[in-house]
Amino acid sequence: MASPERPGPLALPGVLTAEEAGATAAWIARQQRPDGAIPWFDGHHLDPWDHVEAAMALDTAGEHDRAAAAYDWLAKHQNPDGSWYAAYAAGDPRRPTDLGRESNFCAYPAVGVLHHYLTTGDEAFRRRMWPVVRAAVAFVLDLQREGGQLGWRRDAAGRPVPDALLTGSASGYQALRCALALAERAGDAQPDWEVATGRLGHAVAHHEELFLDKSRYSMDWYYPVLAGAVRGEAAALRLAARWDEFVVPGLGVRCVRENQWVTGGESAELALALWAVGQEERAVEVLRALGRLRTPDGRYWTGYVYADDAFWPVEHTTWTAGSVLLAVAALTGDPATTAVFGGHDLPAGLDPDCRCLATDS
Repeated sequence: MASPERPGPLALPGVLTAEEAGATAAWIARQQRPDGAIPWFDGHHLDPWDHVEAAMALDTAGEHDRAAAAYDWLAKHQNPDGSWYAAYAAGDPRRPTDLGRESNFCAYPAVGVLHHYLTTGDEAFRRRMWPVVRAAVAFVLDLQREGGQLGWRRDAAGRPVPDALLTGSASGYQALRCALALAERAGDAQPDWEVATGRLGHAVAHHEELFLDKSRYSMDWYYPVLAGAVRGEAAALRLAARWDEFVVPGLGVRCVRENQWVTGGESAELALALWAVGQEERAVEVLRALGRLRTPDGRYWTGYVYADDAFWPVEHTTWTAGSVLLAVAALTGDPATTAVFGGHDLPAGLDPDCRCLATDS
């Protein structure tokens, strides 16, 4: 399978030039350890979700060997039950600092693996990573609850935590769809995954009562759209309903509704969600506001407290930079990025038999 060509450089007028995108990718690359691990920044911890986000960003910028090394790190350090720990000190696999194992952290590598495969067409990579994805999905689905939602995690003692998070379950839905696409390519049918994916997507789209109330966080607002569980008119209505609560014109997206603090990661993710439902102009407008967070060498501050005119926390994170590159890649038509975030050709799983479908709008 030949790797699809980008329609143009990784650049977006008013947001990033090609040179600026290259500088951001080069900064992410400098944070990567020789073993492939990508911590939040050099010396800080690694978590599997943000590690994958940074790896996907490297692929958008043509750093395919570095991205492959990031996925090989996951393969080498996967736990026997298919999971990864929630945090590793400085990206050192010998020093986990949070022995919990989170469902959405363990699901997200499926998104990155499919993204890398679609970017490179590397069949050897796909074959060696398929058992990794299969084992990770088994771990994740062991945490699925009766209503379809994903239990948040197993704690350090291995006990399942039944509480479910809407954002985490939405992210898990995107990941399961990518895992099903990989199963198709492997010729390894997974009918149980199809049922589980349908149940999960339905829970995210129609049953927010199943999840802990985190509605003060912007992620719970846009993530069901970003992950593909809510699309069409329902997505447009969802984004419009709380736009003024979370979006600060010219600055970006609040992380928490009541705090005067905008964050780069949430802003770039909202831009991806807007792109996914056809609101490209609004997506570009949100991304342009992130110029305030950018440093001359291509890093991004995590957030900005506009009430105090201060960057906070005092850190630059690979996942913030990565989310910006992914949003730019989607808006400029990168085939792999549009595939995993647009989701038009991803399997959606089987619709559950739920009586609420007759009354839901």
